[in-house]
Formats: sequence, structure tokens, C-alpha cells
Amino acid sequence: MDINFESYKVFYHAARTLSFSAAAKKLFITQSAVSQSIKNLETKLGVQLFLRKGRELKLTREGEWFYGYVQQAVNLFRLAEAKLSELKTLEAGEVRIGASDTICRYFLLPHLQKFNLLYPKVKIQFINRTSSQIREILNRGLIDFGVVTLRPGETGDNIQELTIVEDVFVASSHRFPSLQNRTIELQELANLPILLLEKVSTSRQNLDGFLAEHGVKLAPEIELESMELLVEFAKIGFGVAHVLKESAKESLDARELFIVQTKTKLPPRKLGLITNPELPLSQAAQGFLDLLAAK
Repeated sequence: MDINFESYKVFYHAARTLSFSAAAKKLFITQSAVSQSIKNLETKLGVQLFLRKGRELKLTREGEWFYGYVQQAVNLFRLAEAKLSELKTLEAGEVRIGASDTICRYFLLPHLQKFNLLYPKVKIQFINRTSSQIREILNRGLIDFGVVTLRPGETGDNIQELTIVEDVFVASSHRFPSLQNRTIELQELANLPILLLEKVSTSRQNLDGFLAEHGVKLAPEIELESMELLVEFAKIGFGVAHVLKESAKESLDARELFIVQTKTKLPPRKLGLITNPELPLSQAAQGFLDLLAAK
């Protein structure tokens, strides 16, 4: 049944006040417009909603029954408006973020903490995956945005560069004393037991691409999915690990590890924020992005 929702609105106010004139004042229309709207509604519904005796107005039995449902609908609309207002002011909502454990720990964590302090009622859903996997689940609409390692030269309207981080090769002095206090050629790395992230990681792919440009191919002794594990394996002498410098900072400061210096410096790695241009951002997600932009 095609009934204008304005008719329900007119009926609601007339039924609530039992006065066409009061409904007219509330809706800023004429009393005759209210009367005509009610008449049209009764015609379309095929029932009489009001009893009119002089100036006295009462609901019929059908009208009382109908008003009960219309009142519930109005309350639901008001609740929806209130919820939208909460979402706009970040008094509610959810933000879904994807990033690797390393990016989360050494870049995102302080921003997550600040956002949670500012907007404690917003639910934060964090999905921990590699940068390549984050791109996949973003395309499937499972997250609002991802923070990933960018590929060399990667740009786009849906990509925002956030920061530059430094990768290094690290080793333990008790296992590789000969590498300390000297600078080696990249090619020498191929003769060392190397510890790398798995091939699916963008960091590993970027490294392999850089080394290939210089005619170097590494056959890693061990491949792991965690930077933290690479640091730990390097500390106990399993090999020379390629890691985010920040992830090895404590071990470097404690001299448990040292940086293996290479004549050709490793390129800086860019972290970027990626969104899905086909999906609008929620108020909560936009709020988190605004916080990142203000860092």
C-alpha cells in the first residue's frame, strides 16, 4: 500500500493531542491540511480513525490500535536519529583496522591508545595480518582501512603515506664477531646464514626486489612470520636477520645485537594507509584517520 509517510506523521500528532489544530501548529501547516490528510489516510486504509463530535475528537478502536504501531515507529525513528547523533560525535560506533603485528606494535599502538582515551565508547576491531593479506581483506570490505608496507613507487587516491621506517641486518657479536666494525658488500650476505620474513610479506618482497637490482639473491636459512621472532633467533646466533630497526632497538642498546653495515644502504621502507574507494568510511573510522593525520 503506497501511503505517504507524511500522512503517518500528521496522524501521529493528531492522535497524540486529539486535536487537529494542535497537530497543525506542531507541523506548521493549516488545520484544513491536517483534516484533509487524515481523510485521505482513512480512505486509503479503508477504516475510520477518528470520531468527531463537535469540537471533541476521539480515536476509534481501529484508530487506537493503529496509533499504537505508529507510535512505535516514531519512537524507532527517534532512536535511529539519536544513534546517528552518537555516531557523529563518536559516542558509539566501530572502527575496523588491519595491520601487521610489527606495524601495530611500533607505529599504531600509541595512536590506538590515544583514540581509546578520547572515544572509549567506540569499539576497535583490530585484524592482524601481513600487508598482502590486509589488502585482500580490505577489498572484501572486512576492514575500514589498513596500515601496510607500501610497494616501491606505489601511489593512488586511496593511498596515504604515513611515515618512513628503516630496515637493517642485525647479528650477535658472539656468533659473528668478524662482521663487527667493518662494512661489507651486499654480495657477502649470500654467504651468511640469513633470517628473513616469509615471502608473502611485502617487506620481504621489497627486500628481494632491491637485492635483485644489485645482482644478489639470498637463500634464507630460516623464514619466519614475525619480526620479534627474527630478533630472538638472531640473538641466540641462528643467523643474520633482516628486521625493522625499531624492533631490535632494545637488543641493540643492550649490545646483544649489532647492525651489519653494508656499503650499499638498504632503501627506506614506507608505511602507508590504504582505503577501499568503493566503501564509505564510518564516522569512527574517519575519526581515527583524523587522529593519524594530526600526529
